[in-house]
Amino acid sequence: MGLLYALLVGAAAGWLGGYLMKGGGFGILVNIIIGIIGGMLGNWALGALGISIGTGILSDIATGAIGAVIILFIAGLLKK
Repeated sequence: MGLLYALLVGAAAGWLGGYLMKGGGFGILVNIIIGIIGGMLGNWALGALGISIGTGILSDIATGAIGAVIILFIAGLLKK
């Protein structure tokens, strides 16, 4: 059940991050990967800053989306 939760939250967070940065997603597989990695990055970054969004699925998606936006921003800088 934990794997399914991670995949669903990762897909939603990756799509949201892609939507915020580019206006659209990158496909379900890339969205899941970006969302899961973004979730780990978001947890680390928010924890380092001492910020707590809360608990539950919406906070997990928001944390993943914040991490995904950071990843996509850095990727955009490297692409130029």
